[in-house]
Amino acid sequence: MQLKIMPKKKHFSAGRVPLILFLCQMIRALDVPLDLVQPPTITQQSPKDYIIDPRENIVIQCEAKGKPPPSFSWTRNGTHFDIDKDPLVTMKPGSGTLVINIMSEGKAETYEGVYQCTARNERGAAISNNIVVRPSRSPLWTKERLEPITLRNGQSLVLPCRPPIGLPPAIIFWMDNSFQRLPQSERVSQGLNGDLYFSNVLPEDTREDYICYARFNHTQTIQQKQPISLKVISVDELNDTIAANLNDTEFYGAKPSKERPPTFLTPEGNESLKEELRGNVLSLECIAEGLPTPIIYWIKEDGTLPVNRTFYQNFKKTLQITQVSEADSGNYQCIAKNTLGAVHHTISVTVKAAPYWISAPQNLVLSPGENGTLICRANGNPKPRIGWLTNGVPVEIAPDDPSRKIDGDTIIFSNVQERSSAVYQCNASNEYGYLLANAFVNVLAEPPRILTSANILYQVIANRPALLDCAFFGSPLPTIEWFKGTKGSALHEDIYVLHDNGTLEIPVAQKDSTGTYTCVARNKLGMAKNEVHLEIKDPTRIIKQPEYAVVQRGSKVSFECKVKHDNTLIPTIMWLKDNGELPNDERFSVDKDHLVVTDVSDDDGGVYTCAANTTLDSVSASAVLRVVAPTPTPAPVYDVPNPPFDLELTNQLDKSVQLTWTPGDDNNSPITKFIIEYEDAMHEAGIWHHQAEVSGTQTTAQLTLSPYVNYSFRVMAENSIGRSVPSEASEQYLTKAAEPDQNPMTVEGLGTEPDNLVITWKPLNGFESNGPGLQYKVSWRQKDGDDEWTSVVVANVSKYIVSGTPTFVPYLIKVQALNDVGFAPEPAEVMGHSGEDLPMVAPGNVRVNVVNSTLAEVHWDPVPLKSVRGHLQGYRIYYWKAQSSSKRNRRHIEKKILTFQGNKTHGMLPGLQPYSHYVLNVRVVNGKGEGPASTDRGFHTPEGVPSAPSSLKIVNPTLDSLTLEWDPPSHPNGVLTEYTLRYQPINSTHELGPLVDLKIPANKTRWTLNHLNFSTRYKFYFYAQTSVGSGSQITEEAITTVDEAMASRQVDIATQGWFIGLMCAVALLILILLIVCFIRRNKGGKYPVKEKEDAHADPEIQPMKEDDGTFGEYSDAEDHKPLKKGSRTPSDRTVKKEDSDDSLVDYGEGVNGQFNEDGSFIGQYSGKKEKEPAEGNESSEAPSPVNAMNSFV
Repeated sequence: MQLKIMPKKKHFSAGRVPLILFLCQMIRALDVPLDLVQPPTITQQSPKDYIIDPRENIVIQCEAKGKPPPSFSWTRNGTHFDIDKDPLVTMKPGSGTLVINIMSEGKAETYEGVYQCTARNERGAAISNNIVVRPSRSPLWTKERLEPITLRNGQSLVLPCRPPIGLPPAIIFWMDNSFQRLPQSERVSQGLNGDLYFSNVLPEDTREDYICYARFNHTQTIQQKQPISLKVISVDELNDTIAANLNDTEFYGAKPSKERPPTFLTPEGNESLKEELRGNVLSLECIAEGLPTPIIYWIKEDGTLPVNRTFYQNFKKTLQITQVSEADSGNYQCIAKNTLGAVHHTISVTVKAAPYWISAPQNLVLSPGENGTLICRANGNPKPRIGWLTNGVPVEIAPDDPSRKIDGDTIIFSNVQERSSAVYQCNASNEYGYLLANAFVNVLAEPPRILTSANILYQVIANRPALLDCAFFGSPLPTIEWFKGTKGSALHEDIYVLHDNGTLEIPVAQKDSTGTYTCVARNKLGMAKNEVHLEIKDPTRIIKQPEYAVVQRGSKVSFECKVKHDNTLIPTIMWLKDNGELPNDERFSVDKDHLVVTDVSDDDGGVYTCAANTTLDSVSASAVLRVVAPTPTPAPVYDVPNPPFDLELTNQLDKSVQLTWTPGDDNNSPITKFIIEYEDAMHEAGIWHHQAEVSGTQTTAQLTLSPYVNYSFRVMAENSIGRSVPSEASEQYLTKAAEPDQNPMTVEGLGTEPDNLVITWKPLNGFESNGPGLQYKVSWRQKDGDDEWTSVVVANVSKYIVSGTPTFVPYLIKVQALNDVGFAPEPAEVMGHSGEDLPMVAPGNVRVNVVNSTLAEVHWDPVPLKSVRGHLQGYRIYYWKAQSSSKRNRRHIEKKILTFQGNKTHGMLPGLQPYSHYVLNVRVVNGKGEGPASTDRGFHTPEGVPSAPSSLKIVNPTLDSLTLEWDPPSHPNGVLTEYTLRYQPINSTHELGPLVDLKIPANKTRWTLNHLNFSTRYKFYFYAQTSVGSGSQITEEAITTVDEAMASRQVDIATQGWFIGLMCAVALLILILLIVCFIRRNKGGKYPVKEKEDAHADPEIQPMKEDDGTFGEYSDAEDHKPLKKGSRTPSDRTVKKEDSDDSLVDYGEGVNGQFNEDGSFIGQYSGKKEKEPAEGNESSEAPSPVNAMNSFV
């Protein structure tokens, strides 16, 4: 009997999901145990087209199994390959894999050829595919001189790539010399042959580094073509060039490129042919030139393009159909269209097919005298030829076997004997390729054997599936039966699932499923059996969960966690804090059911989790500990209620049940309500959910239930103090399955790529599934089209990607839940969009209105919404200050960006530099990014007032002159017309003298003032002017030099004898006064100074009055600000803080004293209002506080 196990197709619900283990066992059942005699089987081999890296050793794989172990031999180019004669070739021990050591010596090209491996033992010979070994090649580009290309604006262009022929073929891409990909669009794109096509050229295409690169992935190398230079010039530039080189009669040769209808750059003509192989990707390409840029459309004559296999690339210039088949043959038409016309090209597609399997031959294990067949069926276009080989030899010249008969693609075996064992090869070939399959016929007489180990113990949690294995082998093919118990009858498929690989499945194991199960395999040569044991364990449950606790700092807290588990399973109880280990602290102690924390601190607050684990399942429960400050008042004597008990379920219906309980003690505070919670042991074991609340006077509740839920209930009581701990759980109640009553929420459709639509939703949980086999029916169609809904059914996911969509098209989407019972109600439709792409069109008609010297208003026309190809986010203005070529070489141009949200058509540019030339462009922005920039638009800002001169200093002071030197304004903001200098003297009382106004030419940076007063301080006000007006001023002060004669007279007074005598007399009187005061103080008397000291703790802070005869501080007549100290100022420098003996802030008001950039003081000297210059166009500047020679001492 033939051993050929073909499993039946079975449909499993979510409650009976078949495991990958089933398939693995099924495959093993087809294999002959390796301790039995069997022909060779090729298990691993190199690919048919084997491209090797010439820099590494060549490894040609050939692995096989068999009994006895097979020996290996090789042919090369159809003749025997004697590996012993080549010292570089070795064969791995116990394997047929060849290793050719070309790393030390030799060349890969030497070993090019067609290799075939043969694995042979006494039962037959298996052969590998013909392995064509070729080294990869990445040749260099041939040297060539590429002339620069000059075109006028609007012409079409093809830049050839012509990469070197490598193995495998190179991947082509165009970049610049900075290795940045050249931007491509509907106007500029790369063809399938690697050439770069321009439908029309623009001045922005001008560059000297169009470089074609070829990447050879196999050797990880990139080759580069010589750069191509392209210059696109306008008609005016072209005519200038012609005029310089030709005579007047030839001057009018360059005319502007007019708009023109499309013509195809590739393919040529009106028709072309295309041939593709079945299963490959069909790529059709049409690239057109024209002005404006043409748009490409595709249609299939007498048919429609396949919805799920059609994709567009290269801005719809390339049509791709994946997994192409013979049905895709036909005429495809591409249409290029612009505003001036259209042109079409027809491509006749013929789909051929290399051979592909319809039914590949399978190994046969037959017992002596049995019959069997080997079937080799393949298809292709053209129809493949079927050829048979026996042990690697064509069957026509192989030894005759009376037990076989060849009938085309079938070999019929009858009354086979042991000598009929052999390996047969089926070769299906046509002009496009071949298929080779090995299938052995192994004639064995073997009684049944069970391959699964005996007395395996399976342990399963109740209400879960149980899978009992029984892998087997025998020849003839045994029949399998399962029995339960020692005297039980055979198990049938009304309750159990019997798989063809021998596995017994119990979909929902219950307690009564426990027992011993016997697998029996029988054929005519004998019987084999095997016993396995099944134990059904109770699920682990936490019947007393830790509870939320609020404790005072320094007190003790205890969490209880009581676990109920199967008696034969030993649970491991672990306590966690905030999902981590408990602190390593002796204050934490764990006993059987409790966690105790003593001397609680604030850091002990958090989430405490009790986790119970067994070898089969695990559960956990958590509680929060909150630590509060101790309360001075004693706790009330009242307490939360005791938990209810004696829970009972009655009136059990499909969707309702009645729960009854007995209340616990209310602990002196009446129960206000009962809270009922449920646990779903099937979907969320150990997790409790709120079910209902009833009045504190009730002890019965009618509960509404959901389908397909294994319910348990518990009840808590609540009074004014708080809530009781939960009651013990009720018995379990499993409701029947039903169709879902709700659909997924949060359904969205949003593309992540220009050609896809990603549909997402929030999946239903197990409780909401209402039954086994939860799946989702995802449907979509274009909102504005007439297409029918396209639907797929998926499971265990919350996302589905629709590929091949048009760019940014609205779609209607709906997601419907279903299970093994039926469908949920019809879902609501949701609108989404396929993926965005970059905008295609730049804003047009950009206009600039200069408002003033620092502000401009920009207007533009909005782009068509269709060209946005996404959600319009706004418009973005790039603007920058144009610079001369010399500046541009030294410094990068800083571009500024302003974004205007929404569909605005104008915007303001603030903060501009006066008297400057600016350039700007506008781009539209969507969710994918920016579109192309508009044509650069330049504008000028008018003149403004200049900034203050950069510096001002006074040098070379004399008795009657001062020289001023200055630097021009750092920001002239226009053309300087002149400088204005105003100055005035400051007398010893800090009053300002008359103001002198002086105009200085704009080309001067130095000026000398003559006829000034000697030994006099002057204050200067200096500013620049443009035609617009005056700029900010800079101030400075300086002093003319001292008259030596006057200085000598002042010195003479101090040296007179009468003055010295007067000062001595004053000093003597002060000494006598101090002695008198000292004597009176020692006698305890009081005196005026003592009284003042008693009345005022700090006499230094009391102001002295002018009328009390004491020294009063000098004050200005206007604001009465005190002059604290004198100052000394060098005659040849401006006043600076570091040069003064005291702080200049003393002369100002508060902290408002300031300094110029060059350090000169510009703060106020007195009063809130200072004296202004005689003319009103000056800023408020105050006089210097002192004169170096006439200061108050």
